[in-house]
Amino acid sequence: MKKAIRITISVILCVGIVCGYYYYLSNSNGNHAQEEEKETSEVDKILAKDFSKEYPTTPRAVVKWYNRIITAYYSEEYTDEQLEQMADQARMLMDDELLSYNPRDVYLESLKADIEDYKIRKKEIVQSSVSDSNDITYATVGGDYCAYVDAYYFSREASDYSRTYEQFVLRRDEDGHWKILSFRLTEGEENE
Repeated sequence: MKKAIRITISVILCVGIVCGYYYYLSNSNGNHAQEEEKETSEVDKILAKDFSKEYPTTPRAVVKWYNRIITAYYSEEYTDEQLEQMADQARMLMDDELLSYNPRDVYLESLKADIEDYKIRKKEIVQSSVSDSNDITYATVGGDYCAYVDAYYFSREASDYSRTYEQFVLRRDEDGHWKILSFRLTEGEENE
């Protein structure tokens, strides 16, 4: 009888040790992965994206990437070099015609002034959203295949909140990539 009790206690202890060790390994790897995720900032993720090899395949995906970049401009911490790299990433999503109207140095100067204005006003983009894929309108305009994508930005300035609505026009280039040709402010729908 004493031998059976000792064996039972030994088995329970062994199972407890194995379960405890498994729990330790599961949580230590999970915490390590979470720490790595925290260490990789949104700016780092944007800069790590290689649009020359992995260009977004849909107009919606292009606008989503553009929104990630501009949200980072106004909400994240970064160096001047990282800002320039993010601006270059945003410019890779733009059509050649739009780029011709906005040379890099002019674009950067305007961007820095706009970011400074946001900081002075304590304004930031809290959230951005892009219309669903089935809400995108496609049309052929002047021989070019274009897509119209709506987006909105939810911003906070001090303690006030506001929404801004924009419509992006994207044109498919000779490589089949959707590029931002223009964008304009629009009025949002009542139910949004």
